[in-house]
Amino acid sequence: MTSASIASCNVKVGVVSKMKLSGLQMNSTHDFRNFSGLKAAASVSCESESSFLGKDSVIALRNSYERRAVKQNIQSVASLQPKVEASFKVAVLGAAGGIGQPLALLVKMSPLVSNLHLYDIANVKGVAADLSHCNTPSEVLPFTGPEQLGDALKGVDVVVIPAGVPRKPGMTRDDLFNINAGIVKTLVEAVAENCPDAFIHIISNPVNSTVPIAAEVLKQRGVYNPKKLFGVTTLDVVRANTFVAQKKNVKLIDVDVPVIGGHAGITILPLLSKTRPSVSFTNEEIEQLTVRIQNAGTEVVEAKAGAGSATLSMAYAAARFVESSLRALDGDSDVYECSFVQSELTELPFFASRIKLGKNGIEAFLNSDLQGLTDYESKALEALKPELKASIEKGIAFANKQPVNA
Repeated sequence: MTSASIASCNVKVGVVSKMKLSGLQMNSTHDFRNFSGLKAAASVSCESESSFLGKDSVIALRNSYERRAVKQNIQSVASLQPKVEASFKVAVLGAAGGIGQPLALLVKMSPLVSNLHLYDIANVKGVAADLSHCNTPSEVLPFTGPEQLGDALKGVDVVVIPAGVPRKPGMTRDDLFNINAGIVKTLVEAVAENCPDAFIHIISNPVNSTVPIAAEVLKQRGVYNPKKLFGVTTLDVVRANTFVAQKKNVKLIDVDVPVIGGHAGITILPLLSKTRPSVSFTNEEIEQLTVRIQNAGTEVVEAKAGAGSATLSMAYAAARFVESSLRALDGDSDVYECSFVQSELTELPFFASRIKLGKNGIEAFLNSDLQGLTDYESKALEALKPELKASIEKGIAFANKQPVNA
């Protein structure tokens, strides 16, 4: 993270140690036993202009530390355990890939992770060895090949699936379907068998089809919980926030743009009229920003000229969603993200929108985002539905082994 991506908040939560994770800096009179060479001070200060958490999440995570300090019932400096009690296990499936490696690094930085399981079909031992040298509390373990997949998933709280082939120049998300659909199906079958109660984060494209595939697989195994299956569309939000802040010259940490629909092309619909803080756009700006957000993945693919797709920004966005899920599992009651999930907000069975997360997954849908849309947004919403419907049906058909046109 650059110095430009650092935020700031000041709170006192008793005595905690100086640490810097994901743009968060904490100070204390004791050393952090899980970190080496850290000096001590007496208060917690979150210094950041924008960690991958975002403004609301930084404040919420800060409050989480406060609650932890209270729960510990600290009587004196001597009785303090100067660390955040991390207790969640996360598995990254596809951890040796272009998204998997930076994602694993960011997840390793989370104070809420106790165990990080890295799975891939090859080359994952080196990634795990590399990450294990980072002096953050979580233990990193590698798992290689189908024979170790079950072990990678046992007891896991959050499963993240970035596995699959990346996009190449001229390739659409739909071109990825046959390969990535099979990969996701196999991995979710293993999830169903080994950790059916885990939060499942699907990153593998095309998300508009791979999430329905995952749902069908879980249904077939009798363990489907629609509240715990998520298509990670956070990158669309991250891009929308960034592009709007640049266009309107506003402070990035303050910007929040809900993005609804799906996760490909015109199915991505940023609701610029719902931008917080409220900003005004000309019709031309709305069209330019919408198109750029929809085509931002292609922008990166072309810029890399055959060397890859949007791996780093995707890892950043996925890490934000993982952290939000962990905060929700940890009892934070103020966690909101956009995600592609089973939904009744429209006539489509799956739809991306803002949701509230809790310990048991989705707690609520923020249907207010779909109320009072502009004419441009209403027309764009209707225009995306046929394409999104076709992608969803394609995934369902694949999972049920019906003939599909790839």
